[in-house]
Amino acid sequence: MSRFRTSRARLVAAAATTVLAALSLTACNDGTGANDEGAAATTSTSPSSDAASPSGANSNSTGSTGSTGSSGGKSTAGSTTAGSKPAGGASASKAPGSTGKPVTCEGSNTKTVAAPLSRPVNHMLLTVTNTGSKTCFLYGYPALQFTDAQSVPPVIKDSQPQAVVTLEPGQSGYASVSLSATDGSGTNGRTVKSLTVYFFGRSLSENVGKAANPALPAKGVYIDDSLKATYWQQSMSDATNW
Repeated sequence: MSRFRTSRARLVAAAATTVLAALSLTACNDGTGANDEGAAATTSTSPSSDAASPSGANSNSTGSTGSTGSSGGKSTAGSTTAGSKPAGGASASKAPGSTGKPVTCEGSNTKTVAAPLSRPVNHMLLTVTNTGSKTCFLYGYPALQFTDAQSVPPVIKDSQPQAVVTLEPGQSGYASVSLSATDGSGTNGRTVKSLTVYFFGRSLSENVGKAANPALPAKGVYIDDSLKATYWQQSMSDATNW
C-alpha cells in the first residue's frame, strides 16, 4: 500500500513536472515563436529586398543619374556656361578681339585699299583695315605720294573728326581723296599709276612705321594741283561727304 502511494506520488510529481515543462515550453515557444517569426519575416524580406535591390538600385541609380544627374548636370552646366557665356558674348562682340596695349595704325598692322568713286566725281576712297591683334589709332590724315610727287597734298581742315579714329582688329577707317578739280580749274594735270600712303604718329609731326602701297587701276588715275585729302574718318559716309 505504501509502495502504491509512493509510486502514485511519483507519478503525480512526474506528471506535474511534465505539465510545468509543457507550459514553460509553450510559453517559450509563444515568445520565441513570435520573435522567430518576426526574424524570419525580416530575414525572408531582407533577402528578397536584397535580391531586388541590385535591379532596383540600378534602376534608381540610372533614374537618378539619368534624370537628376544627367538633366541636373546639364542644368548645372548650362547655368555655369550661361554664367560664363555672357561675358563670352561680350568678348565675341569684340571678335576677333584685341589683346595688349593699343598701337599706332601703320602699314605693318593694316591693309590699305584705294578705289575710285563715282560720287563724288573725281574722288578716290582709301580704306584702312586693322589686320593686327591690337587696337590701333589712325592719327591725322593720310600723307599721300603719287608717282614721284615731291610734296604731300594738303588736308581738308574742316573734315577733322572730334576724336581719333580707333580701329579694333578687323575694323576699318576711311579717307577720301579729291583727285582733281571738277570745273577744270586745276593745273598741272597728269595721270599717275602708283601711290604710297604714309601714316602719322600722335604728334602728327612725322611719319611712323611702314608705308602702304595700295594698287591703283591699271589705267591709272588723273590728278592735278587741286589734289587734297580728308582726315581719317570712322565711317565711310563721313569720308565721302567731302
